[in-house]
Amino acid sequence: MMKYRRRIYFTDKQKSDIWDRWQRGESMSSIGRLFDRESSSIYPLLARTGGIRPPDRVRSRLALTLSEREEISRGLRAKVSLRSIAKALKRPASTISREVRRNGGPGLYRAVVSDAAAWDRAHRPKPCKLAGNVYLCRAISAKLIRKWSPQQIAGWLMREHPDEEDKRVSHETIYRSLFIQTRGVLKKELLAHLRASRSIRRSRHATLKRSGLGRFNDAISIRDRPAEAEDRAVPGHWEGDLIAGSGNSFIATLVERHTRYVMLAKVNNKDSHSVIQALIKQSRKLPKELYRSLTWDRGTEMAGHKAFTLATDINVFLCEPHSPWQRGTNENTNRLLRQYFPKGTDLSIHSQAKLSAVARQLNERPRKTLNYQTPAERFNACVAATH
Repeated sequence: MMKYRRRIYFTDKQKSDIWDRWQRGESMSSIGRLFDRESSSIYPLLARTGGIRPPDRVRSRLALTLSEREEISRGLRAKVSLRSIAKALKRPASTISREVRRNGGPGLYRAVVSDAAAWDRAHRPKPCKLAGNVYLCRAISAKLIRKWSPQQIAGWLMREHPDEEDKRVSHETIYRSLFIQTRGVLKKELLAHLRASRSIRRSRHATLKRSGLGRFNDAISIRDRPAEAEDRAVPGHWEGDLIAGSGNSFIATLVERHTRYVMLAKVNNKDSHSVIQALIKQSRKLPKELYRSLTWDRGTEMAGHKAFTLATDINVFLCEPHSPWQRGTNENTNRLLRQYFPKGTDLSIHSQAKLSAVARQLNERPRKTLNYQTPAERFNACVAATH
């Protein structure tokens, strides 16, 4: 005979604990084990609001309290007039009259039941700012389709409409309108255009695991990189990496530290010769003043870094083993690129023209770190300054 597990109902305290753990970046499986349940028991609670923690409800300071309702109930049983009850509670008589009338009248009034009913009636969700705002909905949808992030959209709107409050919105409101579909303002299909294609929003603290990289010793350490590269004071210092696809396919990614300008290079293979030749070709597209150094990790594709330096006169600095944060700008750029080149897809099918088009679209997005200017604007200003 099949034995069924009793359905679990989470208490308010348990729900709060679940949300705390989710916001700290724990997985649903990990949270489920806390309650001896599968992740499928946790998902419905989180999915109801798109993985976004609902705000804690609080009672209005003007509302009647449970103790006041108990005083009303005792007064009614003692046949005390409503006006006398109101005077004792220092409340308007109309407040007490309305409270008793809407909760069954003098004969049926019960304090606990009335208090619970008042809590239920107090559900008055604040209207979403996007509701009925055709301009904002259309502008946000158009930018999401162009792969802009909600934060970039919010920053762009602020720059475009600094004095028009009704034409600006926070990035959090955009996220909530996408993940909480009951708001009914942005179509669910737009979720597919976000960088992380999830059905519910994930914590920023969720861990991102990465496999180990190859090692070699004849390298110039990142510790020897000039100070001007470290503090981003001067343009021309780049970070690079490979993103991998199925079938042993790869794309070389380059990002300039000062402007966040991105370049993509098609590579035939991960072997050092293929990668170095692709990087040499890319370097020749730029003025010498805008390509001073390259920082890479210790992957085996950089074993021929000396040949790159010899051909281009560009110094290559290599990160310490297992330290991807030392080229954090590139790491962040690679996450953005996964919108266009999802993991597990064949990257060899993309031509150099396609890669350049993706890089151009990325360079035309406003960036918060650039005060919502675009990398293209910043980089073009640097190019003009070299002439």
